[in-house]
Amino acid sequence: MSYDLMVFDPDAAPKERESFMAWYDKQTEWSEDHSYNDPVVSTPSLQAWFREMIQFFPPMNGPLAVDSDAFEVTDHSIGKTVIYSAFAWSVAEQAYNKTRELAIKHRVGFFDVSSDDGEILFPSAP
Repeated sequence: MSYDLMVFDPDAAPKERESFMAWYDKQTEWSEDHSYNDPVVSTPSLQAWFREMIQFFPPMNGPLAVDSDAFEVTDHSIGKTVIYSAFAWSVAEQAYNKTRELAIKHRVGFFDVSSDDGEILFPSAP
């Protein structure tokens, strides 16, 4: 088991919770026709979030993967409009804080997948 969080393109996701959850289920079927390890498939704002996030939680797979015990590597699955990150439970609090902080900074949505009534955060208007 992992501690899972997701960031997403706020223009692609429904704002109402029930519709959002149906959209989330569709996204996590991983049916897009590309590898889920390379950020080039994602939106510019998600790519910017990813570039900064991997400074703290480097990817375990893909072209930017880090092969080192010195880092807390993370399994990032990168879609066109979502990035789903599976963290070790030992870093759950840090992962939540950094993922949410950078989601706000880069104006992408944030979803706390591992919480029973997980927070869904959309960026506020500029």
